[in-house]
Amino acid sequence: MQTEFPFELPRGYVDESGTVHRDGVMRLSTARDELIPLRDVRVQENPAYLSVVLLGRVITRLGTLAMVHDGIVENMFASDLAFLQDFYRQINAEGHTRAAVECPHCSEPFEVELGGSRLGES
Repeated sequence: MQTEFPFELPRGYVDESGTVHRDGVMRLSTARDELIPLRDVRVQENPAYLSVVLLGRVITRLGTLAMVHDGIVENMFASDLAFLQDFYRQINAEGHTRAAVECPHCSEPFEVELGGSRLGES
C-alpha cells in the first residue's frame, strides 16, 4: 500500500532567503492527524485554519527545507494552499474525489472527478 505521495506546487513556497521550494511529499493522514488540530486554539478561533494545521502535519518534505510545519503552510501562496487541499482530499479518498451527478437534459446518472484526473491535478 502506498502511504506517501510526491507532488509539485504550482508556484512554490518562497523561504526567507528567496529559495523557491516546489517538490514535496505528503503522507496519508491518520485519525490522530485529523483530531489533534481540533484542540489547537487557532483552529477553535478560526475553523478555516484547520487545513493549515492539518497540512503542516502530513507534508513530510518540501524542497530542501529541514522541516515542514503549519508556519510554512500559512505562508504559502493561496494557489499552492488550494492545490494541497485538493491533493490531500484525493490521496485520502483512495485517489479520487468523485461525485455522482445527473445529466440535466436526459437525467442519465454518471460520475465526475472533482479534483482532476490524476493526483494533484486541479
